[in-house]
Amino acid sequence: MLESTPNGAGGIFMRSGSGWGDWLHTAFFPWWYEASYQQEIFGALSLSTEEEELVKLAGLNEKQITWRRTNRAQLRRLAAQEFAEDAVSCFRASGECVFDLDSIDRAVVACGEPFESQDNSRLLTWFPPQRGKQYLIGVDPAGGGSEGDYSCAQVIERKTGIQCAELHGHFPLRELANRLIGLAGSYNQALLVVERNNHGYGVLAHLQSMGCTNLYREGGQDGWLTSAVTRPAMIENLAAVLATEPTVFRSLRLLNEFRTFVRQTDGSSGAAIGSHDDCVMAMAIAWAARQ
Repeated sequence: MLESTPNGAGGIFMRSGSGWGDWLHTAFFPWWYEASYQQEIFGALSLSTEEEELVKLAGLNEKQITWRRTNRAQLRRLAAQEFAEDAVSCFRASGECVFDLDSIDRAVVACGEPFESQDNSRLLTWFPPQRGKQYLIGVDPAGGGSEGDYSCAQVIERKTGIQCAELHGHFPLRELANRLIGLAGSYNQALLVVERNNHGYGVLAHLQSMGCTNLYREGGQDGWLTSAVTRPAMIENLAAVLATEPTVFRSLRLLNEFRTFVRQTDGSSGAAIGSHDDCVMAMAIAWAARQ
């Protein structure tokens, strides 16, 4: 058995299902499983609301609570990574995370369960379409192979920007085009904003051949172009939205990708090694087009 802290969101313990997951199975153990993590108490101990919840949920004693206070004071934000209390918040990005981690935590608390889950969770819906509302769909296409990147489509309501639905999976290009037409049709003929880089050209070709007319156009061409110029602005715009309006984001897949989207040593940004950014990029496209 291999034991380790998560080493942030880019560590190998976050990589199940991306190669490592073929043989690596992880189990989560909170810090209080270690009996030595206790500290003598001096005087009466008044518990905060958070501490009272921990006592109820995990049965912690006062010596453990005292140790926790000292640990949190010394390590501050790193404490959640190095001395974990749950299997989500322990994965703090080990690099410089582009997105504000506290805002991600607030979004996780507020996101709630999907209204509907279809196709083995490949299509999640939080807010069904409503008559009279306008929607747009940001699309980050991939090649469709089972070992590669995922394709993702993010449905947002045009006025508020709130996340309504998310399509995520490995789809051949024509199947993705079919799914996008169906999804856009259900959301009042939503504007399809398909990234035209790489595989996006193929998806757009299928959409055009199917007679799709609700395609976003830019510079006289169908589709959204993500370039060295537009990408940084898209990401910073999305980071600003998360910081000011975290509750517009509902998908745990997306929120976990926010955690692992880091600044690289060369100044660029993207998914940490072993992670994905398909949900992030689809949402960045949706919000950039909304502007």
